[in-house]
Amino acid sequence: THFTFMNFSIFFVQSNQSFRAKIFLQFFPGVSSSLCFLLIVEILLTGLGEIEMPDMDEETDNEDGTLMDDDYYAFLNVPRDAPQDEITNAYRRLSKTFHPDKHQDPLRKKEAEMIFNKIRQAYEVLKDPHQRAIYDSVGMKGLETEGWEIIQRTKTPAEIREEYERLARQREERRLQQRTNPKGSVTVNVNAVDLFNPYMDDYDDEFDSGWPIIEVSGVSINQSIQAPLTTKDTATIAGFVNTHNGTGSGVISIANKRQISEKGWVEVHGGVGSGPLLGLKALRTLGKRVFIQGDSYIQYANSGLRAGLDGTLAMQVGKSTMGYLTWQTGSSSSMSTSIARDTERTHVNFTFLLGVPHSYVSLNFTWKVAKADLKIKSTVKAGTFGAEVSYGAEKKISEQSTVSASVCIGVPSGVTLRLRLTRATQNYLIPIQLCDEVLPSPVFYATVTPLLAYAIVKKLIIDPMKNEEIATKRQRQKDTYRNRMAEKRKEAQAAINLMSNTFSRIRAEEEARRGLVIVSAEYGKLDAANTSAGPSGDPSGDRGLDVEVIDVTVPLQCLVKDSKLIVHDSTKSQLAGFYDPCVGEDKHLKIQYLFHSQLHQTTIADNEPLRIPRQSHRINQT
Repeated sequence: THFTFMNFSIFFVQSNQSFRAKIFLQFFPGVSSSLCFLLIVEILLTGLGEIEMPDMDEETDNEDGTLMDDDYYAFLNVPRDAPQDEITNAYRRLSKTFHPDKHQDPLRKKEAEMIFNKIRQAYEVLKDPHQRAIYDSVGMKGLETEGWEIIQRTKTPAEIREEYERLARQREERRLQQRTNPKGSVTVNVNAVDLFNPYMDDYDDEFDSGWPIIEVSGVSINQSIQAPLTTKDTATIAGFVNTHNGTGSGVISIANKRQISEKGWVEVHGGVGSGPLLGLKALRTLGKRVFIQGDSYIQYANSGLRAGLDGTLAMQVGKSTMGYLTWQTGSSSSMSTSIARDTERTHVNFTFLLGVPHSYVSLNFTWKVAKADLKIKSTVKAGTFGAEVSYGAEKKISEQSTVSASVCIGVPSGVTLRLRLTRATQNYLIPIQLCDEVLPSPVFYATVTPLLAYAIVKKLIIDPMKNEEIATKRQRQKDTYRNRMAEKRKEAQAAINLMSNTFSRIRAEEEARRGLVIVSAEYGKLDAANTSAGPSGDPSGDRGLDVEVIDVTVPLQCLVKDSKLIVHDSTKSQLAGFYDPCVGEDKHLKIQYLFHSQLHQTTIADNEPLRIPRQSHRINQT
C-alpha cells in the first residue's frame, strides 16, 4: 500500500523491520546516508521482531493440565493453612462414611475402596510436612503417587521432546532479551489545527479544496540495544533521528557502563551526528535512603562549544515518599525540587522549578484502579510560559501492552490530544495538535473521541476475538477431558450411593431439632439451565456428560455438623459427591435450606466460601 502526505512517502511492507527501514529512508532526507545505514542495521537486528506475542497454545496447555487435577484440601474440605489436627479430624469424618469395612455389599465395598484410597492418599500427603510442602509448591501437575512418595510422572517420548523444545525456546528468548534489552520509541507529531481553527489567507481562498488539511509536522525515532561485555561492563548502542517540517537531524551514540560496586556505577558515552559529543554519568548511594546522580557532557556543534552539568540528590523521606533536588546547567539552567508519593492506589508528584528561560510549579495525580488495570491521570502546571491542565487514562490491554490517551489544555499551547501505545519496551506516541486556542469543541472531541473509539474497537473487534478464543479453548478442554469427566461422574455417583445411610441419619437428626436441612442444591453453570439437574441423589440425571448443572443435595447434607455447614474457599467440584459438569465454565452453587422450619436460599460462586445458616438468606413468605 502506498500513500503520500506532505513531502513524505511511505511504503507498507510485510516485515516490521523493513517497514521501519523504509521510514528512515523516506522520512529523513536531511540525515546523512551513512547515519541512516547504521540506524537501519541496528533496527534490523533489534527491532519489533524480538517482541513476540505470548504463545497462547503453551498457556492453554499449561492451564489444561491442571483443570481436573485433584485438590486434596478441597476434597477433605479444609483450608490450605489447616493445622494437622483439623486434617486428621476431616480424614476420620470421611472414613466413617467411605471406609470399606463399613459396607457389606460387594458392589458398595468396591466403590468404597476406590474413594477411600483417594481419601487416604490425600491424608498421607497432607499429614507429612515434607510431602505437603512439595504438594503446595508443585501441585498435582506432572506428579503421581507411588509408594506414597511424590515422583515425576513418566512422560511419553513425544511429550519429552515437546517439553525440551519449549524450554529451549524460552531459554533462548530470555537469553537474547537479557543480552540485548532492546528499547525504542517512535513519536509522530500531527498538526490537525485546520479541523477547528483553520488558517485563512488569500492563497487559501484561491485554492481551498473544502477539506481540512491534516499533516505530519514531525517524526522522531529512538532505538537502543545493550551488549554485556563482562559481569561488570555493559555496552549500549543507541540511535536517534528526528525531522520537523522537512529538516532532519540524527545522532548515534555508544556508551559503556561499569558497575563499580554495589553502591554505584559510572558510564562513559560518546556520539556523533549534530557534532562530536562526549559525556560522563555516575550514580552513588550515600546511605540506605539517599543517592546522588550526576551527568556531564561537552559537545562541539556548528554554533560552537557546548557544555552542561546535571546533578540530582534523592532521598526517601517516608515509606512511600521520595524527595528529589535537581540542578541543571547549560542552555536551560534550572534548580528544581520535587516530592513523589507512590502508594497502592495513588501516585502524587509535586514539582517546583526555578530556571532560565522558564519557571513553573506542577502537580500530578494518578488514581490506580488495580482490578480494571486502569490508571486515571491529571496534571496542573503553571509558570512563566503560561498554564496548562491535562487529564487522561491509561489501560492495560494485555500482559505486555498498554494504551493511553490524554488531553492537554493550555495557554498559549492550545488543545492537544496525546495517544500512546506501549508494547513491552517499545513506545509509540502520537501528539495531535487540535487547536492553538482553548475552544469548547476541540476539548469535547478530544475527550469523547478516544473513549468512543476504544469502546467500538473493544466491542466489535477485541471482545469477539476474545470470546471466540475462549469458546474454542473450552471446547478443546471438554473434548480432551470427556473420558476423565466420565470417570469423575462415576466416582461422584459412587460417593452418593455410599452416603445414603449417612444422609438419612443426619437429615433425620436435623429435622428432629429443627436444624439445618438441605432442601435442594444445584452446582454448575446455573445461567444455562436451572432445570437441567437430575433428581435428588443423581448428580447428572439421564443427560449424561452433556449436563451442565448437577444435583448435590445429598453430599451437602452429609457435610452438615451441629446444624452448621462450612465449605472453604476452593472449587466445590473436588468435594466428595461433586464433579465438574462444565469444564472451563464459570460455576455457581445454589442452595435452598430450612433452618428453624424457615426457608432460606443463597447462591455463591465456585471459589467462594460458604457458611450457613445466615439470617440474610431467609426468604420472606407471605
